[in-house]
Amino acid sequence: MVNILILAAGTRNKIVQYFKRTFDGIGKVVATDASKLGPAIYDADKFYIVPPITANGYIDVILDICRREQINGVLSLIDPELSLLAKNEQRFRELGVTVIGSSYELCERSLDKMQMYHWLKEHGYNCARSWKEREEFFAAVDSGEITYPVFVKPYRGSASISISKAHDKETVDLLYDHSEDLMIQEFLRGQEIGVDVYIDLISGEIVSIFTKKKILMRAGETDKAVSFKDPELFAMIEKFVKEAGFRGQIDIDIFEIDGQYYISEVNPRFGGGYPHAFESGCDHMKLVLENLKGNANARNIGAYDEGVYMMKYNEIKIIRENA
Repeated sequence: MVNILILAAGTRNKIVQYFKRTFDGIGKVVATDASKLGPAIYDADKFYIVPPITANGYIDVILDICRREQINGVLSLIDPELSLLAKNEQRFRELGVTVIGSSYELCERSLDKMQMYHWLKEHGYNCARSWKEREEFFAAVDSGEITYPVFVKPYRGSASISISKAHDKETVDLLYDHSEDLMIQEFLRGQEIGVDVYIDLISGEIVSIFTKKKILMRAGETDKAVSFKDPELFAMIEKFVKEAGFRGQIDIDIFEIDGQYYISEVNPRFGGGYPHAFESGCDHMKLVLENLKGNANARNIGAYDEGVYMMKYNEIKIIRENA
């Protein structure tokens, strides 16, 4: 038996369904959420309602579930929990549980957009110019280094929460005067690209890359997209991922501007648009399963169909109170 625990399942029903399909007859899929109204938990073989990740003793609750359900691998679908899992990796390992994710340092760097910006600049990657201090940004505007509009956002955050587009100094000042921990980021004009990568937990090698051109965004996630391939992009992704040292599943946002690729953000988890990769031929659940069995996966870069369109639409989950 190989059992997996999916934390903070929320509305990621497809992710749970894909794991169930892959683990069928081999093991069970257990899911958690802080609310019984998280629809994805009802697609799992078994689910638990757990406290918020900020609650005292939260990680002990998760470890207890791992013991009870004989879990072999655990992952989370939300950014703030990734660092928590990585920080407690040794405690999971003592129970024979593999944390499917990257190191604590990488999870923190990915969550902190200023940290990631500085790392990208130091390692020679194209990226959106960013400022934490507004005075430095205003000086850059005055010198002609940057022009409006720009994005103002929390430098630690996810899911495009609290992002504002500023067209002038007054708006930047207003936002900074009413919020803390903000940063200013260059507005990139170009083709937005979504990337799903799996880095083998055993070999450390990149074994799968999927890329899509985003056509429409909604609430910070890809709403419509089409798959494509570019060897030059694959090479850049491989270089970046190896240099950074990520492990397991990661999601990367990239812009293509005048033939140059710019790295925007990295999420060391399954992204909201991952179903596009799965349906195009990139079954990363199978790669996770093989790793949990103790097997390294073979390299299979770009093994998917081009010209596959993804179009999200709303679905509902119905449960009965006394069922």
